[in-house]
Amino acid sequence: MSKLVIVESPSKAKSIGKYLGKGYKVVACMGHVRDLPKSSLGVDVENGFTPKYITIRGKAQLVNDLKKQAKASDAVYLAADPDREGEAISWHLATILGLDESAADRVTFNEITKSGVKQGISQPRTINLNLVDAQQARRVLDRIVGYNLSPFLWKKVRPGLSAGRVQSVAVKIIVDRENEINRFVQEEYWTIDVSLVTSEKERFVARLFGNEAGKLELHNEEEAGAVAKALKSSQYSVADVRLGRKTKNPAPPFTTSTLQQEASRKLGFGSNKTMSVAQTLYEGVDTKAMGTVGLITYMRTDSLRISQEAALAARNLISQRYGTEYLPDSVRVFKSRSTAQDAHEAIRPADPLLTPETVRGDLTNDQYKLYKLIWDRFIACQMKAAVLDTISVDISAGKYILKASGQSVKFNGFTVLYEEGKDEKQEEGQKLPPMEKGDPLNMEKVDPQQHFTQPPPRFTEATLIKALEENGIGRPSTYAPTISTIIQRGYVSKKNKSFCPTPLGVATNTIMTDHFSDVINVSFTAKMEDDLDRIAAGDRRWVDTMSDFYAVFSKTLETAEHDMGDTHVKVEDEVTDILCEKCGRNMVIKNGRFGKFLACPGYPECKNTRRLGETKPPELSDRLCEVCGRPMVIKNGRYGSFLACSGYPECKNVVSLAKEVPQACPKCGGDLQQRFTKRHRSFFGCKNYPKCDFVTWDEPMEEKCPRCGKTLFSKKTKAGVKVTCLQPTCGYSRTDSVPEEKHSDE
Repeated sequence: MSKLVIVESPSKAKSIGKYLGKGYKVVACMGHVRDLPKSSLGVDVENGFTPKYITIRGKAQLVNDLKKQAKASDAVYLAADPDREGEAISWHLATILGLDESAADRVTFNEITKSGVKQGISQPRTINLNLVDAQQARRVLDRIVGYNLSPFLWKKVRPGLSAGRVQSVAVKIIVDRENEINRFVQEEYWTIDVSLVTSEKERFVARLFGNEAGKLELHNEEEAGAVAKALKSSQYSVADVRLGRKTKNPAPPFTTSTLQQEASRKLGFGSNKTMSVAQTLYEGVDTKAMGTVGLITYMRTDSLRISQEAALAARNLISQRYGTEYLPDSVRVFKSRSTAQDAHEAIRPADPLLTPETVRGDLTNDQYKLYKLIWDRFIACQMKAAVLDTISVDISAGKYILKASGQSVKFNGFTVLYEEGKDEKQEEGQKLPPMEKGDPLNMEKVDPQQHFTQPPPRFTEATLIKALEENGIGRPSTYAPTISTIIQRGYVSKKNKSFCPTPLGVATNTIMTDHFSDVINVSFTAKMEDDLDRIAAGDRRWVDTMSDFYAVFSKTLETAEHDMGDTHVKVEDEVTDILCEKCGRNMVIKNGRFGKFLACPGYPECKNTRRLGETKPPELSDRLCEVCGRPMVIKNGRYGSFLACSGYPECKNVVSLAKEVPQACPKCGGDLQQRFTKRHRSFFGCKNYPKCDFVTWDEPMEEKCPRCGKTLFSKKTKAGVKVTCLQPTCGYSRTDSVPEEKHSDE
């Protein structure tokens, strides 16, 4: 028997092939084999939105090979990833290979382990056409939006732009936050902290709360100064002490969204990098002890469900490593969001007993960091809650009331292993000394402090993904590509790990908001995701969804074309803090034929340009151009550094930085020159270049070769100084010892 199993990637094929063994041949289709054509819409809007699929360019030979292997096999199993996209890939494969659509040839693997693969291959099913329709609807929907909106933006803003149903909403969220920040009006306020000492000489800090009338707000220095003066002459005592206890439960295991958020917070990974590394952990890594093994379950999921087997394995490990006091009475069960598809388990270690330390030597640094993050979070989610003792103290100071609070850990619970990262810095409670009601306190210092209210923070990658998920925009598989697209297209940029809209992003968003508000908005996009979920569940026909959408979209597009007419939106150039070395203006970012570059805004008076990554201006020399009198700058060329006039292109004077040395070229007898690479590393070459191509890193010596009389060259090695004659027909060489350095005893 010969059974063909088709997966998406070669590494996944290697892992699965090891577990299936003889009788199975596992091959990779390298992702999608069919798609809509790039050169046309590829959707027959007039006839039920029928897509016109073609074989992806460059995959014809691969498809022919798959057809031959399928024909020669007794059975074919389609084992693309266990999600909607994987279901669509399997359907395309079945179509292009001529397989029976009703045959039970679809298998899925939630984890690439021996048990996971054996279980998956033993439960073949038919292709779920509802999932295929949902993915097909998403693809057709995004093609119609992009294929119609992008040319609109080309005409109204700038050629080469793109628009998308989800990416445009993501840009809108970022622009709206920036507008909110710009509208924010800063307000002054003051706080007063008082350093106090107990009768046992223990110190702590309390903050002014208010007076008998309630909370007191201080708006300026005068108000704060008057209260501070009164506090300095007040008598202090403990008015009330409240002791409490609270529990802190562990975070649930990772979903795709929370994994991307936490990897961003704790590891500094972008969403694309997180998913790329997670994919390798899922598909399998080569280990010395076990061969190729998948380390985590499928990484595209919105479910918090975990298998009983995995939970019990985690509990056994907790009991052995940390003790039974860290083990809750029963398995922890987490409830998924009401909108979750719940097709797969949460992201967890495929084998919880395979600790990060066990496989550290087999993983790259990034793989280890991400696997440890996933493993720690999963094990911690099955541990007992942390228990904290809390104390709150009210302090009387004349007519004023101050408050102090603190907490101490009674039982660390899951925090012994893992604590979830936070997007905003949180103040930790201080450790307060024992106090009782009526205890007198001594004032040591009154400290009024000025503050200003802060605008809402810009979105980071973690908080943007969180916002997309909370608003129902996109699905686990779309967050990473959406963020990558809006960065690559130049709609947003990153500053200090936060997203800022570019002038292009602001201009594009303005058009989208003004003319496509019925289509490009949070609620409409979220509704479309709900409709796609209904299609996947079999509760709605995908053609009906497309018809409802297109009726609104086509009318909106027509109205926008009419309303804007010949209007063209001018996009202001993005100003940088890099100064033009010729005229002193702040350089701006321009878009050219070969991408972005820096240019002086003084064009055409100043035509200075620079590569975008070249943040440092050329180094000025102390030499003036003998042609026009401008300063000469040090440039790097193909053959090393040279001096060029800063007035280029008006003045094109250049001067070589090469230094002549008294030794002769061993090849042609010409003069030698010392030159410098782009990194200012010294080398020597013949002045007669290109007629003579002699070049060397070795340094010429005054000593002549005892054999042929030509120049000798030296270089330092571990064995000493190697002296060589580089005359092609000589070959003389020797190694001189390096004199030992003498150190004084002082």
